[in-house]
Amino acid sequence: MVIKTELCVFTEYRIYPGRGERFIAKDGKVSFFIGSKAKSLFHQRLKPVKLRWTQAWRRMNKKGKTDDSAKKKTRKAKKFQKAVVGMSVEDLQKKKAMKTEIRQQAAAAEAAKAAKAKAAAKTKAKSKAAAAVPKNKGKDVPKAPKGGAAGGGGKKDFKARK
Repeated sequence: MVIKTELCVFTEYRIYPGRGERFIAKDGKVSFFIGSKAKSLFHQRLKPVKLRWTQAWRRMNKKGKTDDSAKKKTRKAKKFQKAVVGMSVEDLQKKKAMKTEIRQQAAAAEAAKAAKAKAAAKTKAKSKAAAAVPKNKGKDVPKAPKGGAAGGGGKKDFKARK
């Protein structure tokens, strides 16, 4: 047997037959209240969301029953390989696939290469320095005197000009 129930406009509780109070406003809107408390609070124009015991408050503050189907599914972040500045994606995958021993050997070889290149650069720099010997080796060029006696660079005497 199915019993016809209605919902309270204020509390949203079920109202069974023979219970509650119906209120019809001047505009013709029908309101059905579970009891005098709900009716009184409705006429005082209190918001049901602000009262903790109402269903509206419970819904607003996510209390009570939760539907698993209605819950938003969180997506798991997928791993995605991106290329780094110095390497492409293929190079990264190759390095990942290498065993640690091989990787260490490759790193040692790379370090040796870098050291060799550095040594070659040093020897080049030394040979360049030796080639760039000063051209005026035997000649002593006299420097200009600092006082400005010959160059006319001292204090200006504006009165003497007239």
